[in-house]
Amino acid sequence: MSFWRALLGRSKPVKPDLDALFGLPSAALTLRAGAGLTPTGTGSVAFRASEGAAFADVERDVTALLNTGDGPPVEQTTDDYGYTWLVLRAGGGDPAGAELTDTDITGLVTDLHAVNSTLEANGYGPSLLCSLVGFTDGGGRSAALVYLYKRGTFYPFAPLGGRRRDNALELQVEAAVSGDLPMEEDRSRWFPVYGAPGL
Repeated sequence: MSFWRALLGRSKPVKPDLDALFGLPSAALTLRAGAGLTPTGTGSVAFRASEGAAFADVERDVTALLNTGDGPPVEQTTDDYGYTWLVLRAGGGDPAGAELTDTDITGLVTDLHAVNSTLEANGYGPSLLCSLVGFTDGGGRSAALVYLYKRGTFYPFAPLGGRRRDNALELQVEAAVSGDLPMEEDRSRWFPVYGAPGL
């Protein structure tokens, strides 16, 4: 079969590696040192909700699991394209601007991983779109590291006002974290996620 793929110019799809999400805490340290960006303490997972009781049960179970403990509750929102976003906040995150600890970021990443792996384990992997973690420099610049589930790679997204992007910041983030995370090499797949929760 691989002979025919090579002959026809097709490549085998990359298998998602959810464990790549665990590279985010070290990438956060790198971004703090190299670009002055610190995590906002907010992350989100986007997926296409399926019809039916089985999917609703899985979604409810994931939300209930993440809402146990003393952390902020999980929020759910739907975007203009019909994707559902589960918005997670780091347990120690203080909206008043207190610095997040490495433990807070690790906990946030663990929660993002739990959402993705639970949906995947229940057969809803094809419904997953992406996960993201937001960063800011406190001076108005913001960026996100976006994990493309179907590609198993990350890319930076830095929105400006309106429907514009800060391409220079995206390239700076890519250069800073390329040693920590598997980066998406095909820049045409650096999709804008304007208005994504967590940014």
